[in-house]
Amino acid sequence: MAQSPSAMPAPVSSSWQLDVTFSDPQRIEVTLPGESEPRTFWYLLYTVVNNTGRDVGFFPSVSIVTDTLTTVQAGDNVHPSVYDAIKARHEKEHPFFAPPAKVTGTLLQGSSNSRTTAAVFASLDPAADEFTVFASGFSGEIRRVPNPSYDPKRGNSEENPQSFILRRTLAIVYRLPGDQDSRKLAIPVRQRREWVMR
Repeated sequence: MAQSPSAMPAPVSSSWQLDVTFSDPQRIEVTLPGESEPRTFWYLLYTVVNNTGRDVGFFPSVSIVTDTLTTVQAGDNVHPSVYDAIKARHEKEHPFFAPPAKVTGTLLQGSSNSRTTAAVFASLDPAADEFTVFASGFSGEIRRVPNPSYDPKRGNSEENPQSFILRRTLAIVYRLPGDQDSRKLAIPVRQRREWVMR
């Protein structure tokens, strides 16, 4: 994904930045309450540690954008039982796993206060060859940039903003090998990981 020079983040964040480790995407099949057939969900486990030197507010937002231009927000249309199934699958290596709603808020300093959760997606476009995971809320760095389409005659409004706020966001790009049919079982291949302003 090409970035304009103004949208590139500083090599080192100008604000606080949490240490975060993401697993690669995995699939899980869960039969939801009241249904007879299992559904497939994608998820990424992640652990976050606050080594910034001060307590910070932790309010993450994770989404997937495919090369077919579909966007899926983590947590949308995800039943709580899916998080229970993920917790059971990873109980040995992540005994303190908790759903996203229980890990947000003030994140205290140090590894003893680390939090592990999952970004879960209810769908992924089967026609996609590539997708990018965008994760924000892990850095306090923001940048205000002018809106090139701003019309001063109309005044500043939600429909006609004078500027946009960009946030330091982790972007992880994956490729899905194979064709649309074989991709149902394909393992995503990580292409690159970088910080962007988005």
